[in-house]
Amino acid sequence: MSALLEVDGLSKHYPVFERRLFRAAKQSEIRAVDGVSFTVNEGETLGLVGESGCGKTTTARSILNLVTPSDGAVRFRGEDIVPVFKGSDRARMLEIRRSLQYVFQDPWLSLNPRWTIGETLKEPLRVHRPEAPESWDARVAELLQMVGLEPHHAWRYPHEFSGGQRQRVGIARALAIEPKLLILDEPVSSLDVSVRAQILNLLVELQDRLGLAYLYISHDLSSVRYISTHVAVMYLGKLVEIGPVDDIFTRPRHHYTRALLSAIPVPSPGEAQDRVVLKGEVPSAMRRPAGCPFHPRCAAALPVCATDEPMLMQPSAPHRAACHNPA
Repeated sequence: MSALLEVDGLSKHYPVFERRLFRAAKQSEIRAVDGVSFTVNEGETLGLVGESGCGKTTTARSILNLVTPSDGAVRFRGEDIVPVFKGSDRARMLEIRRSLQYVFQDPWLSLNPRWTIGETLKEPLRVHRPEAPESWDARVAELLQMVGLEPHHAWRYPHEFSGGQRQRVGIARALAIEPKLLILDEPVSSLDVSVRAQILNLLVELQDRLGLAYLYISHDLSSVRYISTHVAVMYLGKLVEIGPVDDIFTRPRHHYTRALLSAIPVPSPGEAQDRVVLKGEVPSAMRRPAGCPFHPRCAAALPVCATDEPMLMQPSAPHRAACHNPA
């Protein structure tokens, strides 16, 4: 399987300024994303998981230059696209954006309430395919049917739909220009449980039909296990474990991953569950601990964990963990 998207050493740091007399001086920085590397292959799904605030969404937005990365490379089919977004070649930038599309977390906030659904779905066609306006109506009807809606829904407004239907519209908008990869930023977190299952099944069906690749961002580990082929775990802006989905869920090597998995609810309330309770709070991204960022909360920490930051082991191995004392 060939690599579609390669993220190499991606970082996003935000400066923090202290107000002084007549000027603002840089005091420190928030390392929201710090040296993240992973690969998404054609037709596969990489699940990116971690606690709220760990840098998942910032990673996704940095890939598409919705926020400008501080460092690192983002390669799409072998080409580093970061210089393209920073440059002046608008035609090449639009060409790349046609292949990489984003589905936002909140379908209500991501849709213009003053536009009909048809106008919303025509907008990417206006930008990327202005030469054939006579085909737009047919394409809108095709997209609506593709995501389980009806062609006459094109005349309705977002407030006339349920949350699940609005998310279907968001998916249809992302598919309008036939992308190769979708970045799905917690696409089911705001939906009811039954509707979540419908959207996840739709995403699986579309992937099989269209040959799409997904970067699926979520803190819902059950949905990650259902839809993903590989999983990457983030903690405090860093990647701490990555591997095939079955290996991550059955044989986690990083102690933070074990704690996350132990928090998944079990179907039977009386069933025994090996819970891993973490001590303390997540450290500030502005005052990250020396060594392993997880060591203040890790029950298996060694003295070396407080001084030396672990790297992801064996770059060629399918299952890697950044841990001095892996489980």
